[in-house]
Amino acid sequence: MKKDGLLNVVLGGYVVLVFLFIFAPIFFSIVFSFNSQRFPTIPLGEFSTEWYVKILDDPDILEAALNSLIVSFSTAILATLLGFCTAYSDFRYNFRFKGPYLALILLPPTIPLIIMALAMLAWFSKIGISGQLWSIVFAHSVLTAPFAMAIIRLRLNQMDPDLESAAWNLGGTEWATMRHVIFPFCKPAIISAMCLTAAVSFDEFAVSWFVSGLNKTIPVVILEIVQGNIDPQVNAIGTFVFLISITLVVLAQVFFIGRQHKKSSS
Repeated sequence: MKKDGLLNVVLGGYVVLVFLFIFAPIFFSIVFSFNSQRFPTIPLGEFSTEWYVKILDDPDILEAALNSLIVSFSTAILATLLGFCTAYSDFRYNFRFKGPYLALILLPPTIPLIIMALAMLAWFSKIGISGQLWSIVFAHSVLTAPFAMAIIRLRLNQMDPDLESAAWNLGGTEWATMRHVIFPFCKPAIISAMCLTAAVSFDEFAVSWFVSGLNKTIPVVILEIVQGNIDPQVNAIGTFVFLISITLVVLAQVFFIGRQHKKSSS
């Protein structure tokens, strides 16, 4: 018992240290965003919202924020649709070369982002859509669809494979079964996948920087601000980005894991 207690204390301390290592820089970035001094030094200056006022009055930052919201929302829809179709085809059908098919679908997150960005830029330039807002959406959808596929496939693993056959035997068409059986069962995973893909898209920089052209997103604007100087506006922008991203990630966990606990408890 004493050994178990000591092990729990050690593991608890390790988890605390990991969280401190990850979130301490974010915490200090938020603190410095309310600092009246230009440079992030201690002791801090007076409490100030000056940097938030500046970014809210900057039309370039507001335009970039709107672009990021449009891109992340559109990416969430498109990537989740692609992820659902892929997950369902993997769940329902067995076909030749299914292994290579799934390997290719799950490949994009394993490719270095710079290589992916250069490839996207070359391809979009060839077909004449480079520099458009939708170029970022298409590129982000390629990157995030595998995440959506993994989440939805995990949910489909929990479904009885004979459930569809039972619906068909009761007179339901394939589309009716999809609408009244598959979609409701996968709804938590679909919402979770949309939240997660939106969060990844909102934070993504490398691909956005290469294919965005003049349609800049928030990560691209942050790079332009920090090049060559220290600007406290970055801390204020980073606070907004962190709050939006963490909210989406938490929602993804709530919709997916929360529904799982609710099902197990019932």
